[in-house]
Amino acid sequence: MLKEKILPADTFVVINKTILSDQDRKIISMLYQPIIGSEATILFFSLWSYLDKLELMSTEYTHHHLMTNMRMRLDEIIEAREKLEAIGLLRTYIKKDNINSYVYELYSPVEPIEFFNNPILNVSLYNNVGKSDYEELKQYFKIPKLNLKDYKEISCNFTDVFESTNINNIDSVEDLRKVTSNKLSIVSKIDIDNMVSLIPDEMFNIRTLTKDTKDLIYKLSFIYNLDDEQMSELIRNSINDKKAIDKKELRINCRNYYQFENSGKLPSIIYRNQPEYLRKPIGDTSKRAKMIYQFETTSPYDFLVNKHGGNRPTKNEYEILEYLLIDMNLKPGVVNVLLDYILKTNNNKLVKKYVELISEQWSRAKLETVEDAMEFAEKEYKKTNKAIKKVEEKPDWMNKKIEQKNASKEEIEEINKIIGSY
Repeated sequence: MLKEKILPADTFVVINKTILSDQDRKIISMLYQPIIGSEATILFFSLWSYLDKLELMSTEYTHHHLMTNMRMRLDEIIEAREKLEAIGLLRTYIKKDNINSYVYELYSPVEPIEFFNNPILNVSLYNNVGKSDYEELKQYFKIPKLNLKDYKEISCNFTDVFESTNINNIDSVEDLRKVTSNKLSIVSKIDIDNMVSLIPDEMFNIRTLTKDTKDLIYKLSFIYNLDDEQMSELIRNSINDKKAIDKKELRINCRNYYQFENSGKLPSIIYRNQPEYLRKPIGDTSKRAKMIYQFETTSPYDFLVNKHGGNRPTKNEYEILEYLLIDMNLKPGVVNVLLDYILKTNNNKLVKKYVELISEQWSRAKLETVEDAMEFAEKEYKKTNKAIKKVEEKPDWMNKKIEQKNASKEEIEEINKIIGSY
């Protein structure tokens, strides 16, 4: 999709396409923020704050105003906006003129039950917060279970309380505000028609293939990187007695297949660079802070491409990246620091055995942030240099010519006495 260039003078208005509540703030902060990051979250809340008292529509503002208010560069705001669009919280429209006008439509986050049952959002959250925090978040949104076995329901029905009466016809009302969520837009490589043609007719009833089921197939094929043939095989193993796809079974089969093919690992699709929650807060303009920002916002793949002057990594280097990110489970920003450290201390070469040796040490140190990784690298570099200097400071007796002198008569007698005593 062709991106429009935004200028600070370009204007925008915010329109609320939903009903936003405090519960939405919680859902966005707790479930969405680990995926989209703090900057995108702040942008959503900033746009929300521009709405009028009835929370319907804002007045017109310039993007320069937004930059000043958020203390962010325009390119950072655009990146944050794109994340909101991709996750379904925002839609953007443009009207071109000398000064372009934008419309930003706000949408509600999905309900927690839909979030945790969405294979893309679900897996993305898990990979960005870890198992422990994921379980805590899931528990937070669970409804407490109360055992009503010994209770009897005595609630009234509508007809128990109200009666019908003669009233004038009232027209139905449209265009009223309601809670509206925006679906994730997925471009899948799956061809549904081709995929279905690979399944025998006697096994599967195509009429049972609903829109929701198709949507699930697209999401699962995206998250687990499945083609038509792989997905059709997994669907065959997920068909129930009614010749329909068991959606729960399909989820399980796709996940199990991926884990079997990838040594038990689950896919990670969002963070190609350092997760937002492990980044240094913006505001520091020092040279070191800029270096940290580069490590944090560049993927390890792009980092190597930059190091090689635009050339793609070799097959061996690609395997090294997979090893560091998957087997050693190092964060992308930490991997960038490690790669930079090794390239500078090993004649610009990535030797797999050497990388494995260093990465095991870094993994044991449980480094997660770029700052921690840089400090660790600096300490190791100083330690290594100190050891080298100690080797260079050789003892006085080394490399010196020792004069050869004959022993005196008295010394020979003393030596013979010592030898004779044994």
